[in-house]
Amino acid sequence: MARKKKKISSRRRQVRDNLSAERLGRLDRLVNSRLPTGILMLLLFMAAATALLSVLPPAEGAYAGQWRPYGDIAAVALLVLFISLGMAVYVHHFRPQILSRPRRAMALAGLFVVLLGITKVGALYHQETYLATGMAVACAIILTVAYDQRFALGMAVFYSVLASLAISGAGKPARMATVTQWLTMMAGAVPCCFALREIRTRMKLIEVATVASVVVFVTAAALGWLERQIGLDLLWNAGKAALITLAVGVVIQSFLPIIEKVFRIATSMTLLDYSDANQPLLRKLAMTAPGTFSHSLLIGSIAESAAEAIGANGLLCRVGAYYHDIGKINKPAYFGENQMGSASRHEQLSPAMSQLVIVGHVKDGIEIAREYGLPAVLRQFIETHHGTTLIEYFYNEALKKQGDKDAPVSEMDFRYPGPKPRTKEAAIVMLADTIESAVRSTTELTPTRIEVIVHNMVMKRLQDGQFDECDLTLRELSQIESSMAKSLAAHYHGRVAYPKSPDKPPEKDKGEPVAAPTAKKVVEDERDDG
Repeated sequence: MARKKKKISSRRRQVRDNLSAERLGRLDRLVNSRLPTGILMLLLFMAAATALLSVLPPAEGAYAGQWRPYGDIAAVALLVLFISLGMAVYVHHFRPQILSRPRRAMALAGLFVVLLGITKVGALYHQETYLATGMAVACAIILTVAYDQRFALGMAVFYSVLASLAISGAGKPARMATVTQWLTMMAGAVPCCFALREIRTRMKLIEVATVASVVVFVTAAALGWLERQIGLDLLWNAGKAALITLAVGVVIQSFLPIIEKVFRIATSMTLLDYSDANQPLLRKLAMTAPGTFSHSLLIGSIAESAAEAIGANGLLCRVGAYYHDIGKINKPAYFGENQMGSASRHEQLSPAMSQLVIVGHVKDGIEIAREYGLPAVLRQFIETHHGTTLIEYFYNEALKKQGDKDAPVSEMDFRYPGPKPRTKEAAIVMLADTIESAVRSTTELTPTRIEVIVHNMVMKRLQDGQFDECDLTLRELSQIESSMAKSLAAHYHGRVAYPKSPDKPPEKDKGEPVAAPTAKKVVEDERDDG
Protein backbone atom coordinates (compact mmCIF):
# COMPACT_ATOMS: atom_id res chain seq x y z
CA MET A 1 0.00 0.00 0.00
CA ALA A 2 1.20 3.42 -0.84
CA ARG A 3 1.87 5.53 2.16
CA LYS A 4 -0.41 8.46 2.54
CA LYS A 5 1.26 11.80 2.18
CA LYS A 6 1.35 13.56 5.49
CA LYS A 7 -0.63 16.75 5.49
CA ILE A 8 1.15 19.89 6.64
CA SER A 9 -0.91 22.61 8.24
CA SER A 10 -0.81 26.07 6.76
CA ARG A 11 0.63 27.47 9.99
CA ARG A 12 3.54 25.00 9.94
CA ARG A 13 4.17 25.72 6.27
CA GLN A 14 4.25 29.43 7.03
CA VAL A 15 6.75 28.89 9.85
CA ARG A 16 9.01 26.86 7.52
CA ASP A 17 8.80 29.52 4.83
CA ASN A 18 9.70 32.20 7.36
CA LEU A 19 12.68 30.18 8.60
CA SER A 20 13.89 29.64 5.04
CA ALA A 21 13.51 33.32 4.25
CA GLU A 22 15.37 34.24 7.44
CA ARG A 23 18.25 31.88 6.60
CA LEU A 24 18.48 33.26 3.09
CA GLY A 25 18.47 36.75 4.52
CA ARG A 26 21.33 35.91 6.89
CA LEU A 27 23.31 34.37 4.06
CA ASP A 28 22.68 37.41 1.88
CA ARG A 29 23.79 39.77 4.65
CA LEU A 30 26.90 37.68 5.22
CA VAL A 31 27.83 37.71 1.53
CA ASN A 32 27.21 41.44 1.20
CA SER A 33 29.03 42.29 4.43
CA ARG A 34 32.71 43.17 4.78
CA LEU A 35 33.49 39.79 6.39
CA PRO A 36 34.55 38.01 3.15
CA THR A 37 36.86 40.91 2.33
CA GLY A 38 38.38 40.77 5.80
CA ILE A 39 38.94 37.02 5.56
CA LEU A 40 40.57 37.43 2.15
CA MET A 41 42.97 40.09 3.46
CA LEU A 42 43.79 37.91 6.47
CA LEU A 43 44.66 34.99 4.17
CA LEU A 44 46.82 37.22 1.98
CA PHE A 45 48.65 38.55 5.03
CA MET A 46 49.23 35.02 6.32
CA ALA A 47 50.63 33.95 2.94
CA ALA A 48 53.01 36.93 2.78
CA ALA A 49 54.16 36.52 6.38
CA THR A 50 54.72 32.78 5.92
CA ALA A 51 56.81 33.41 2.80
CA LEU A 52 58.98 35.97 4.59
CA LEU A 53 59.51 33.80 7.64
CA SER A 54 60.29 30.69 5.56
CA VAL A 55 63.54 32.10 4.15
CA LEU A 56 66.57 31.24 6.28
CA PRO A 57 69.04 34.06 7.02
CA PRO A 58 72.76 33.38 6.34
CA ALA A 59 74.01 31.25 9.21
CA GLU A 60 75.73 27.98 9.77
CA GLY A 61 73.73 25.01 8.54
CA ALA A 62 72.74 23.12 5.43
CA TYR A 63 69.86 25.44 4.64
CA ALA A 64 71.61 28.74 5.25
CA GLY A 65 70.12 31.47 3.05
CA GLN A 66 67.63 29.09 1.46
CA TRP A 67 64.01 28.07 1.92
CA ARG A 68 63.23 26.06 4.98
CA PRO A 69 62.32 22.36 4.55
CA TYR A 70 58.67 21.70 3.76
CA GLY A 71 58.02 20.44 7.27
CA ASP A 72 59.47 23.64 8.77
CA ILE A 73 57.41 25.76 6.37
CA ALA A 74 54.28 23.97 7.56
CA ALA A 75 55.26 24.68 11.16
CA VAL A 76 55.90 28.33 10.32
CA ALA A 77 52.51 28.54 8.60
CA LEU A 78 50.86 27.12 11.70
CA LEU A 79 52.57 29.67 13.93
CA VAL A 80 51.58 32.50 11.58
CA LEU A 81 48.00 31.21 11.59
CA PHE A 82 47.75 31.35 15.38
CA ILE A 83 49.46 34.75 15.60
CA SER A 84 47.23 36.17 12.83
CA LEU A 85 44.08 34.87 14.49
CA GLY A 86 45.21 36.45 17.75
CA MET A 87 45.73 39.75 15.97
CA ALA A 88 42.30 39.50 14.32
CA VAL A 89 40.60 38.84 17.67
CA TYR A 90 42.50 41.73 19.26
CA VAL A 91 41.50 44.10 16.45
CA HIS A 92 37.87 42.93 16.61
CA HIS A 93 37.78 43.51 20.37
CA PHE A 94 39.47 46.92 20.57
CA ARG A 95 39.10 48.40 17.06
CA PRO A 96 36.15 46.71 15.29
CA GLN A 97 35.78 49.63 12.89
CA ILE A 98 38.99 48.52 11.17
CA LEU A 99 37.30 45.32 10.04
CA SER A 100 34.37 47.29 8.59
CA ARG A 101 36.67 49.55 6.60
CA PRO A 102 38.75 47.56 4.08
CA ARG A 103 41.09 50.45 3.41
CA ARG A 104 42.15 50.66 7.06
CA ALA A 105 42.49 46.89 7.34
CA MET A 106 44.61 46.88 4.19
CA ALA A 107 46.80 49.69 5.58
CA LEU A 108 47.35 47.77 8.84
CA ALA A 109 48.21 44.50 7.07
CA GLY A 110 50.42 46.34 4.57
CA LEU A 111 52.29 48.06 7.40
CA PHE A 112 53.12 44.72 9.01
CA VAL A 113 54.25 43.17 5.72
CA VAL A 114 56.49 46.13 4.84
CA LEU A 115 58.13 46.23 8.27
CA LEU A 116 58.62 42.45 8.25
CA GLY A 117 60.12 42.70 4.76
CA ILE A 118 62.63 45.35 5.85
CA THR A 119 63.55 43.26 8.89
CA LYS A 120 64.05 40.16 6.74
CA VAL A 121 66.20 41.99 4.19
CA GLY A 122 68.44 43.28 6.96
CA ALA A 123 68.84 39.79 8.39
CA LEU A 124 69.46 38.19 4.97
CA TYR A 125 72.09 40.48 3.50
CA HIS A 126 73.82 42.09 6.45
CA GLN A 127 72.93 39.85 9.38
CA GLU A 128 71.61 43.07 10.94
CA THR A 129 69.30 41.72 13.59
CA TYR A 130 69.06 45.04 15.43
CA LEU A 131 67.23 46.54 12.45
CA ALA A 132 64.23 44.60 13.78
CA THR A 133 64.29 46.86 16.87
CA GLY A 134 63.87 49.93 14.71
CA MET A 135 60.98 48.36 12.81
CA ALA A 136 59.22 47.46 16.08
CA VAL A 137 59.63 51.06 17.22
CA ALA A 138 58.24 52.24 13.88
CA CYS A 139 55.23 49.93 14.29
CA ALA A 140 54.57 51.26 17.81
CA ILE A 141 54.87 54.93 16.78
CA ILE A 142 52.72 54.66 13.66
CA LEU A 143 49.92 52.74 15.38
CA THR A 144 49.95 55.09 18.39
CA VAL A 145 49.61 58.06 16.05
CA ALA A 146 46.92 56.36 13.96
CA TYR A 147 44.88 54.82 16.80
CA ASP A 148 45.70 54.87 20.52
CA GLN A 149 48.28 53.70 23.02
CA ARG A 150 46.58 50.47 24.14
CA PHE A 151 45.93 49.25 20.61
CA ALA A 152 49.46 50.14 19.50
CA LEU A 153 51.02 48.30 22.44
CA GLY A 154 49.05 45.12 21.78
CA MET A 155 49.80 45.11 18.07
CA ALA A 156 53.48 45.84 18.75
CA VAL A 157 53.64 42.67 20.85
CA PHE A 158 52.25 40.60 17.94
CA TYR A 159 54.62 42.26 15.46
CA SER A 160 57.64 41.67 17.70
CA VAL A 161 56.84 37.95 17.83
CA LEU A 162 56.68 37.76 14.03
CA ALA A 163 59.88 39.82 13.66
CA SER A 164 61.71 37.58 16.15
CA LEU A 165 60.78 34.56 14.03
CA ALA A 166 61.94 36.41 10.90
CA ILE A 167 65.49 36.93 12.21
CA SER A 168 65.89 33.67 14.12
CA GLY A 169 69.10 31.91 13.17
CA ALA A 170 70.95 35.02 11.99
CA GLY A 171 74.40 34.53 13.43
CA LYS A 172 73.44 32.89 16.76
CA PRO A 173 71.29 30.07 18.07
CA ALA A 174 67.65 30.55 17.10
CA ARG A 175 66.19 30.46 20.58
CA MET A 176 68.74 32.93 21.98
CA ALA A 177 68.17 35.33 19.05
CA THR A 178 64.39 35.12 19.42
CA VAL A 179 64.36 35.89 23.14
CA THR A 180 67.06 38.58 22.99
CA GLN A 181 65.60 40.43 20.04
CA TRP A 182 62.04 40.23 21.32
CA LEU A 183 63.09 41.82 24.61
CA THR A 184 65.07 44.50 22.79
CA MET A 185 62.17 45.27 20.45
CA MET A 186 59.72 45.57 23.33
CA ALA A 187 62.19 47.80 25.18
CA GLY A 188 61.89 50.25 22.28
CA ALA A 189 58.17 49.84 21.57
CA VAL A 190 56.82 50.20 25.12
CA PRO A 191 58.29 53.69 25.84
CA CYS A 192 57.01 54.92 22.48
CA CYS A 193 53.45 53.72 23.20
CA PHE A 194 53.34 55.29 26.66
CA ALA A 195 55.16 58.57 25.88
CA LEU A 196 53.48 59.38 22.55
CA ARG A 197 49.95 60.43 23.50
CA GLU A 198 49.68 63.19 20.91
CA ILE A 199 51.94 65.17 18.59
CA ARG A 200 51.53 68.90 19.22
CA THR A 201 55.09 69.99 18.44
CA ARG A 202 57.52 69.09 15.68
CA MET A 203 60.06 67.88 18.25
CA LYS A 204 57.72 65.41 19.95
CA LEU A 205 58.70 62.39 17.86
CA ILE A 206 62.40 63.16 18.28
CA GLU A 207 61.98 63.42 22.05
CA VAL A 208 60.08 60.12 22.23
CA ALA A 209 62.63 58.37 20.00
CA THR A 210 65.44 59.69 22.20
CA VAL A 211 63.85 58.26 25.34
CA ALA A 212 63.24 54.94 23.57
CA SER A 213 66.85 54.81 22.32
CA VAL A 214 68.17 55.21 25.87
CA VAL A 215 65.95 52.36 27.09
CA VAL A 216 67.01 50.20 24.14
CA PHE A 217 70.71 50.89 24.79
CA VAL A 218 70.46 49.86 28.44
CA THR A 219 68.41 46.76 27.61
CA ALA A 220 70.69 45.66 24.75
CA ALA A 221 73.77 46.21 26.90
CA ALA A 222 72.32 44.13 29.74
CA LEU A 223 71.33 41.31 27.39
CA GLY A 224 74.75 41.44 25.72
CA TRP A 225 76.45 41.11 29.07
CA LEU A 226 74.38 38.01 29.79
CA GLU A 227 75.57 36.62 26.43
CA ARG A 228 79.18 37.21 27.55
CA GLN A 229 79.80 40.18 25.25
CA ILE A 230 82.49 42.49 26.61
CA GLY A 231 84.24 45.70 25.72
CA LEU A 232 83.72 47.32 22.35
CA ASP A 233 81.50 44.51 21.05
CA LEU A 234 79.04 45.16 23.86
CA LEU A 235 78.98 48.94 23.32
CA TRP A 236 78.87 48.60 19.52
CA ASN A 237 75.88 46.25 19.47
CA ALA A 238 73.93 48.24 22.05
CA GLY A 239 74.83 51.49 20.28
CA LYS A 240 73.59 50.18 16.93
CA ALA A 241 70.21 49.31 18.41
CA ALA A 242 69.94 52.74 20.05
CA LEU A 243 70.99 54.62 16.88
CA ILE A 244 68.50 52.68 14.74
CA THR A 245 65.74 53.56 17.23
CA LEU A 246 66.62 57.26 17.10
CA ALA A 247 66.88 57.21 13.31
CA VAL A 248 63.39 55.70 13.03
CA GLY A 249 61.94 58.66 14.94
CA VAL A 250 63.59 61.11 12.54
CA VAL A 251 62.39 59.20 9.46
CA ILE A 252 58.80 58.89 10.69
CA GLN A 253 58.77 62.64 11.42
CA SER A 254 59.48 63.32 7.75
CA PHE A 255 56.90 60.75 6.57
CA LEU A 256 54.18 61.88 8.98
CA PRO A 257 51.98 63.57 6.31
CA ILE A 258 51.98 60.35 4.26
CA ILE A 259 51.06 58.30 7.34
CA GLU A 260 48.14 60.64 8.01
CA LYS A 261 46.83 60.23 4.47
CA VAL A 262 47.19 56.43 4.47
CA PHE A 263 45.34 55.98 7.78
CA ARG A 264 43.02 58.96 7.21
CA ILE A 265 43.91 60.67 10.46
CA ALA A 266 44.99 64.12 11.59
CA THR A 267 47.57 64.53 14.32
CA SER A 268 47.37 67.31 16.89
CA MET A 269 50.04 69.19 14.96
CA THR A 270 47.86 69.08 11.84
CA LEU A 271 44.81 70.16 13.84
CA LEU A 272 46.73 73.14 15.18
CA ASP A 273 47.54 74.12 11.60
CA TYR A 274 43.83 73.96 10.70
CA SER A 275 42.92 76.08 13.74
CA ASP A 276 44.86 79.04 12.32
CA ALA A 277 42.47 81.86 11.42
CA ASN A 278 44.54 82.45 8.27
CA GLN A 279 43.42 79.14 6.81
CA PRO A 280 41.66 79.96 3.49
CA LEU A 281 38.38 78.33 4.52
CA LEU A 282 38.21 80.06 7.92
CA ARG A 283 39.15 83.37 6.35
CA LYS A 284 36.38 82.96 3.79
CA LEU A 285 33.89 82.11 6.57
CA ALA A 286 34.92 85.21 8.53
CA MET A 287 34.48 87.47 5.49
CA THR A 288 31.25 85.95 4.14
CA ALA A 289 29.43 84.98 7.35
CA PRO A 290 30.99 86.91 10.27
CA GLY A 291 28.17 85.98 12.65
CA THR A 292 28.65 82.29 11.95
CA PHE A 293 32.41 82.67 12.38
CA SER A 294 31.96 84.30 15.80
CA HIS A 295 29.45 81.60 16.77
CA SER A 296 31.91 78.86 15.71
CA LEU A 297 34.72 80.34 17.79
CA LEU A 298 32.51 80.35 20.88
CA ILE A 299 31.35 76.78 20.21
CA GLY A 300 34.97 75.70 19.90
CA SER A 301 35.85 77.13 23.32
CA ILE A 302 32.81 75.55 25.00
CA ALA A 303 33.31 72.16 23.34
CA GLU A 304 37.03 72.02 24.17
CA SER A 305 36.38 72.58 27.89
CA ALA A 306 33.60 69.96 27.93
CA ALA A 307 35.77 67.39 26.11
CA GLU A 308 38.66 67.86 28.51
CA ALA A 309 36.26 67.41 31.44
CA ILE A 310 35.60 63.79 30.35
CA GLY A 311 39.07 63.02 28.99
CA ALA A 312 38.14 63.32 25.30
CA ASN A 313 40.16 65.12 22.62
CA GLY A 314 39.58 68.79 23.38
CA LEU A 315 41.71 70.07 20.50
CA LEU A 316 39.75 67.98 18.01
CA CYS A 317 36.48 69.36 19.39
CA ARG A 318 37.69 72.95 19.11
CA VAL A 319 38.96 72.67 15.56
CA GLY A 320 35.93 70.62 14.48
CA ALA A 321 33.64 73.32 15.88
CA TYR A 322 35.46 75.96 13.83
CA TYR A 323 34.43 74.16 10.63
CA HIS A 324 31.05 72.66 11.56
CA ASP A 325 29.01 75.46 9.96
CA ILE A 326 31.07 76.24 6.85
CA GLY A 327 28.09 75.24 4.71
CA LYS A 328 26.49 78.57 5.62
CA ILE A 329 29.00 80.31 3.37
CA ASN A 330 26.73 79.74 0.37
CA LYS A 331 23.61 81.36 1.89
CA PRO A 332 24.73 83.36 4.93
CA ALA A 333 21.78 85.79 4.95
CA TYR A 334 19.31 82.97 5.64
CA PHE A 335 20.76 82.36 9.11
CA GLY A 336 19.94 84.58 12.06
CA GLU A 337 23.48 85.27 13.27
CA ASN A 338 24.35 86.89 9.91
CA GLN A 339 21.22 89.03 9.43
CA MET A 340 22.57 91.93 11.50
CA GLY A 341 19.12 93.23 12.46
CA SER A 342 17.67 93.09 8.94
CA ALA A 343 14.39 91.34 8.14
CA SER A 344 14.52 87.58 7.89
CA ARG A 345 14.41 86.20 4.37
CA HIS A 346 12.36 83.27 5.62
CA GLU A 347 9.34 85.55 5.93
CA GLN A 348 8.93 85.33 2.16
CA LEU A 349 9.35 81.53 2.04
CA SER A 350 7.09 78.66 2.96
CA PRO A 351 8.14 76.52 5.94
CA ALA A 352 8.95 73.62 3.59
CA MET A 353 11.23 75.81 1.47
CA SER A 354 12.90 77.27 4.57
CA GLN A 355 13.51 73.76 5.80
CA LEU A 356 15.30 72.88 2.56
CA VAL A 357 17.54 75.94 2.89
CA ILE A 358 18.41 75.20 6.51
CA VAL A 359 19.09 71.50 5.94
CA GLY A 360 21.09 72.31 2.81
CA HIS A 361 23.91 73.92 4.78
CA VAL A 362 25.03 70.46 5.96
CA LYS A 363 25.33 69.09 2.42
CA ASP A 364 26.95 72.32 1.23
CA GLY A 365 29.44 72.11 4.08
CA ILE A 366 30.54 68.59 3.15
CA GLU A 367 31.05 69.63 -0.48
CA ILE A 368 33.06 72.70 0.53
CA ALA A 369 35.17 70.60 2.93
CA ARG A 370 36.04 68.16 0.15
CA GLU A 371 36.82 71.02 -2.20
CA TYR A 372 39.31 72.48 0.30
CA GLY A 373 40.76 69.08 1.23
CA LEU A 374 39.59 69.11 4.85
CA PRO A 375 40.60 65.89 6.70
CA ALA A 376 37.91 63.27 7.21
CA VAL A 377 38.26 63.58 10.99
CA LEU A 378 37.01 67.18 10.69
CA ARG A 379 34.32 66.47 8.10
CA GLN A 380 32.48 64.32 10.63
CA PHE A 381 31.58 67.45 12.61
CA ILE A 382 29.92 69.00 9.57
CA GLU A 383 27.62 66.07 8.81
CA THR A 384 26.76 65.14 12.41
CA HIS A 385 26.44 68.45 14.27
CA HIS A 386 22.63 68.34 13.86
CA GLY A 387 22.22 64.55 13.76
CA THR A 388 18.60 63.74 12.92
CA THR A 389 17.11 66.47 15.09
CA LEU A 390 13.83 68.23 14.31
CA ILE A 391 13.80 71.79 12.94
CA GLU A 392 11.13 72.78 15.44
CA TYR A 393 10.52 76.39 14.40
CA PHE A 394 9.61 75.66 10.80
CA TYR A 395 7.82 72.46 11.78
CA ASN A 396 5.55 74.46 14.08
CA GLU A 397 5.09 77.11 11.39
CA ALA A 398 4.03 74.40 8.96
CA LEU A 399 1.50 73.10 11.50
CA LYS A 400 0.06 76.60 11.95
CA LYS A 401 -0.34 77.14 8.20
CA GLN A 402 -1.76 73.68 7.54
CA GLY A 403 -5.25 73.82 6.11
CA ASP A 404 -8.08 71.38 6.55
CA LYS A 405 -7.69 70.03 3.03
CA ASP A 406 -3.88 69.88 3.09
CA ALA A 407 -1.96 66.68 3.63
CA PRO A 408 -0.83 66.19 7.24
CA VAL A 409 2.59 67.61 8.00
CA SER A 410 5.11 64.85 8.64
CA GLU A 411 7.70 65.35 11.35
CA MET A 412 10.22 63.33 9.31
CA ASP A 413 10.09 65.97 6.55
CA PHE A 414 11.46 68.55 8.99
CA ARG A 415 14.33 66.51 10.40
CA TYR A 416 17.98 66.66 9.41
CA PRO A 417 19.11 63.63 7.39
CA GLY A 418 21.91 62.74 9.81
CA PRO A 419 23.99 60.74 10.50
CA LYS A 420 24.00 60.84 14.26
CA PRO A 421 27.29 61.48 16.09
CA ARG A 422 29.51 58.40 16.20
CA THR A 423 32.22 59.77 18.49
CA LYS A 424 32.23 61.56 21.81
CA GLU A 425 33.80 64.62 20.24
CA ALA A 426 31.08 64.90 17.58
CA ALA A 427 28.36 64.54 20.24
CA ILE A 428 29.96 67.28 22.34
CA VAL A 429 30.03 69.70 19.40
CA MET A 430 26.37 68.91 18.66
CA LEU A 431 25.43 69.72 22.26
CA ALA A 432 27.54 72.89 22.35
CA ASP A 433 25.93 74.10 19.11
CA THR A 434 22.33 73.60 20.19
CA ILE A 435 22.86 74.80 23.78
CA GLU A 436 24.66 77.99 22.77
CA SER A 437 21.89 78.82 20.30
CA ALA A 438 19.23 78.24 22.97
CA VAL A 439 21.05 80.38 25.52
CA ARG A 440 21.71 83.17 23.00
CA SER A 441 18.01 83.42 22.18
CA THR A 442 17.07 83.85 25.87
CA THR A 443 16.88 87.22 27.61
CA GLU A 444 17.72 88.11 31.22
CA LEU A 445 20.25 85.36 31.65
CA THR A 446 21.42 84.25 35.08
CA PRO A 447 23.70 81.32 36.02
CA THR A 448 20.73 79.39 37.36
CA ARG A 449 18.70 79.96 34.22
CA ILE A 450 21.62 78.89 32.05
CA GLU A 451 21.95 75.65 34.05
CA VAL A 452 18.26 74.91 33.48
CA ILE A 453 18.55 75.52 29.72
CA VAL A 454 21.64 73.34 29.45
CA HIS A 455 20.01 70.49 31.38
CA ASN A 456 16.82 70.64 29.33
CA MET A 457 18.67 70.59 26.01
CA VAL A 458 20.89 67.68 27.08
CA MET A 459 17.86 65.65 28.15
CA LYS A 460 16.04 66.55 24.96
CA ARG A 461 18.85 65.26 22.76
CA LEU A 462 19.21 62.15 24.92
CA GLN A 463 15.50 61.29 24.72
CA ASP A 464 15.55 61.96 20.98
CA GLY A 465 18.14 59.20 20.57
CA GLN A 466 20.90 61.41 19.21
CA PHE A 467 23.58 59.62 21.28
CA ASP A 468 22.60 56.08 20.31
CA GLU A 469 25.62 55.60 18.01
CA CYS A 470 28.34 57.01 20.27
CA ASP A 471 29.64 55.64 23.55
CA LEU A 472 28.80 58.55 25.86
CA THR A 473 27.76 57.47 29.35
CA LEU A 474 25.26 59.22 31.62
CA ARG A 475 28.09 60.20 33.94
CA GLU A 476 29.97 61.82 31.07
CA LEU A 477 26.81 63.64 29.98
CA SER A 478 26.50 65.04 33.49
CA GLN A 479 30.11 66.25 33.40
CA ILE A 480 29.59 67.79 29.95
CA GLU A 481 26.45 69.53 31.19
CA SER A 482 28.28 71.02 34.17
CA SER A 483 31.21 72.21 32.04
CA MET A 484 29.02 73.85 29.40
CA ALA A 485 26.90 75.60 32.04
CA LYS A 486 30.06 77.11 33.58
CA SER A 487 31.48 78.17 30.20
CA LEU A 488 28.23 79.83 29.09
CA ALA A 489 27.74 81.54 32.46
CA ALA A 490 31.25 82.97 32.17
CA HIS A 491 30.58 84.19 28.62
CA TYR A 492 27.14 85.70 29.30
CA HIS A 493 28.05 87.12 32.70
CA GLY A 494 26.33 90.23 33.95
CA ARG A 495 27.97 93.62 33.53
CA VAL A 496 27.73 96.81 35.57
CA ALA A 497 26.16 99.63 33.57
CA TYR A 498 28.50 102.51 32.78
CA PRO A 499 27.61 105.73 34.67
CA LYS A 500 26.12 108.48 32.54
CA SER A 501 28.01 111.76 32.41
CA PRO A 502 26.01 114.92 33.23
CA ASP A 503 24.57 116.78 30.27
CA LYS A 504 26.29 120.02 31.24
CA PRO A 505 29.43 120.28 33.35
CA PRO A 506 29.13 122.52 36.45
CA GLU A 507 30.24 126.10 35.83
CA LYS A 508 33.04 127.58 37.87
CA ASP A 509 33.38 131.15 39.02
CA LYS A 510 34.98 133.15 36.26
CA GLY A 511 36.90 135.23 38.75
CA GLU A 512 38.73 132.30 40.26
CA PRO A 513 41.64 130.80 38.36
CA VAL A 514 41.35 127.09 37.79
CA ALA A 515 44.36 125.22 39.07
CA ALA A 516 45.79 122.40 36.95
CA PRO A 517 44.99 118.96 38.43
CA THR A 518 47.83 117.24 40.16
CA ALA A 519 48.87 113.67 39.40
CA LYS A 520 47.43 112.52 42.74
CA LYS A 521 44.08 114.13 41.92
CA VAL A 522 43.94 112.41 38.49
CA VAL A 523 44.57 109.01 40.05
CA GLU A 524 41.85 109.58 42.67
CA ASP A 525 39.34 110.67 40.01
CA GLU A 526 40.03 107.58 37.88
CA ARG A 527 39.62 105.35 40.92
CA ASP A 528 36.23 106.91 41.63
CA ASP A 529 35.12 106.42 38.01
CA GLY A 530 36.13 102.74 38.10
